[in-house]
Amino acid sequence: DDEIATEVAWVVVYLSALSDIASSMMAKNNFLQLLVERLASSNSLQLLIPVLRSLGNLIAGDTRTTSAVLVAGNEGTDQVVAALVKCLKSEHRVLKKEAAWVLSNIAAGSIDHKKLIFSTEAVSLLLRLMVTAPIDIRKEVAYVIGNMCVAPTEGSGKPRVIVEHLLLLVRGGCLGSFIELVRSADIEAARLGLQFLELVMRGMPNGEGPKLVEREDGIEAMERFQFHENEDLRNMANGLVDTYFGEDYGLDE
Repeated sequence: DDEIATEVAWVVVYLSALSDIASSMMAKNNFLQLLVERLASSNSLQLLIPVLRSLGNLIAGDTRTTSAVLVAGNEGTDQVVAALVKCLKSEHRVLKKEAAWVLSNIAAGSIDHKKLIFSTEAVSLLLRLMVTAPIDIRKEVAYVIGNMCVAPTEGSGKPRVIVEHLLLLVRGGCLGSFIELVRSADIEAARLGLQFLELVMRGMPNGEGPKLVEREDGIEAMERFQFHENEDLRNMANGLVDTYFGEDYGLDE
């Protein structure tokens, strides 16, 4: 019964959000599989929303448990991604947003988790949403794309760029969409845009990153922060312009 299942799903949302112990117990007791089965079989928006939220909470909670449950090549793992792809294709914006949020939690995990997403239809759907979706969805998609491009951090330094992923995503046409985020009045969106530009300029092979950003009018987008009231964004943007477009830029051409 969808009505009862919906009530139970909201209980799981609250438990998984508030209690690490409850999240760990549910993840270890095949609860993820139950959620995925509901996600795959139901078309009820009222049920799918708390199921997606519960799934995201469980995946974001216990990293070791998640790594044990979401194993590349495992049938259950494939079902998780397939169910999320179904939601990305939905006409309901809330499902697209929630599915992107769950994927961002998966993409924040191990290299294998990033490769898992990268090997599926989800990538082409995310790239399309990055262009066509409202800004609240584009922000969630930006988290997924950014997470897929960096290795898990070790220490306090900058995360290592996964060049293969970055190359394919930039070639897929996402750079212009991130520069649009930089131009946004939304502070979180602008920060996500600047963070991705940093990855592109630092990580693209053969020094191509700054040239690609310049070609998409990224310098102008960053320079609007020169006297911005938000200190973090001002320092980030000015630092990127100084680092990659300083007085030596273009001298080797």
